[in-house]
Amino acid sequence: MSVALMWEARAREGRGPELLAWARAQVLAPAPTRRETFQAPQDRVLVITWWDAAYDADLPELAEPPVELVSRPPHRWRFESLGQG
Repeated sequence: MSVALMWEARAREGRGPELLAWARAQVLAPAPTRRETFQAPQDRVLVITWWDAAYDADLPELAEPPVELVSRPPHRWRFESLGQG
């Protein structure tokens, strides 16, 4: 089974590059099968990690970022892959 964990945060105004650098520097152990990092307007940062694991498996997630970088707590979602198509 494959599960994807999504982590999304919005930086304080003007702190987007710092939040992006912070997110990229976070090490997950063990490492996911795949990891992608995205950015969007309004200084939003999104990290998606993919795991070969059960939906309810205990998996490492990105930590809470430093409060001075974010305008609100990160949002987190977990999705189960249903295959292609």
